[in-house]
Amino acid sequence: MQLNLSIVGLPNVGKSTLFNALTKKAVPAENYPFCTIDPSVGIVPVPDERLWKLSEFSKSAKTIPAVVEFVDIAGLVKGASEGEGLGNKFLQNIRETDAILQVVRIFEDENVIHVAGKIDPVSDIEVINLELVLADTETVTKRLGSLGRDVKKGDKQAVFEHEVLEKVLKHLELGKLVNTLALDEKETPVVKQLNLLSAKPILYCLNKKAGGRNLDEMVEVSRGTLDTDDRWQKLLQFLKENNFKFVVVDAKIEDELKDLVGEEKEMFRKELGGKDDGIDHLIKSGYELLNLITYFTTGEDESRAWTIVRDSTAPVAGMAIHTDFRDKFIRAEVVFWSDLLSAGSYVHAREKGLVRTEGKEYVVKDGDVVEFRI
Repeated sequence: MQLNLSIVGLPNVGKSTLFNALTKKAVPAENYPFCTIDPSVGIVPVPDERLWKLSEFSKSAKTIPAVVEFVDIAGLVKGASEGEGLGNKFLQNIRETDAILQVVRIFEDENVIHVAGKIDPVSDIEVINLELVLADTETVTKRLGSLGRDVKKGDKQAVFEHEVLEKVLKHLELGKLVNTLALDEKETPVVKQLNLLSAKPILYCLNKKAGGRNLDEMVEVSRGTLDTDDRWQKLLQFLKENNFKFVVVDAKIEDELKDLVGEEKEMFRKELGGKDDGIDHLIKSGYELLNLITYFTTGEDESRAWTIVRDSTAPVAGMAIHTDFRDKFIRAEVVFWSDLLSAGSYVHAREKGLVRTEGKEYVVKDGDVVEFRI
């Protein structure tokens, strides 16, 4: 599956720096708005130690991880939906992706200009989200207009679509994202066909800075050295109330560490004031945001991670390898990855009854090792 997330945010919040860290691919990250004009694209492997253990187990010649594509979109500004700051072009770039990674600045640094002149994460999020809402409002309004003639004729499908889009339009007019609107199984396809921006899943990346004044740290009072700051609590409350998913990353540190690996990387991370590997967490969160899971194939030639949508049946899961696997599917031999490793070999796993033969109705689980028979 080709999966991609657009990296969006206001200018100078750390989008391109984060993209550099994600992809190890250099793109401009200078300190001024609209530095990045054309979207840069990077293919990023999904961190998964299970795959590497399977590869070692099978002594595979090649190891191929699952991947997610990240698209670095130039900074959006207020008025983007009306063409401000090349907004129409940027919004179209977002429309072509599966989900949105919205970078939100939560650090103070007078040397890094903020387009609004102040650090206010909730306000930043609202500016971006409003532009998505306004662009979608225009799209929905146009579609409603084009349905008018068929609705007057009494076309049942047109009448139903009109009702659904009226519901969506009312939600948008309240300034709310379409992904927060409850839709049933009949309404969802109607909305999906419009490829609305605010209907896409959104993951918020809160960008902090080692050694700087970070809002998440300023809420603490430590012997009078830190000021209280309610912007962090306000941000957390906003994210929680809207059920928005988020991760916290220090994009600058991750960018500086992008060419290091293993113990050396962790040593320098600590020296720079970093903690966990925020990039790995971000990639995994993006994968989960799209409701994806991984199954594996393994052998001497290669061990490979395959990306599928959660709750996929075996024939549908097989399509990740080849489309013929759906129509020509006979059966699948399945063993859970850790069971295979603990058994010591595929033969022993079979002898212990850990290898199962499954049919067309089997729902593939995250971590399954599958061999398809067609």
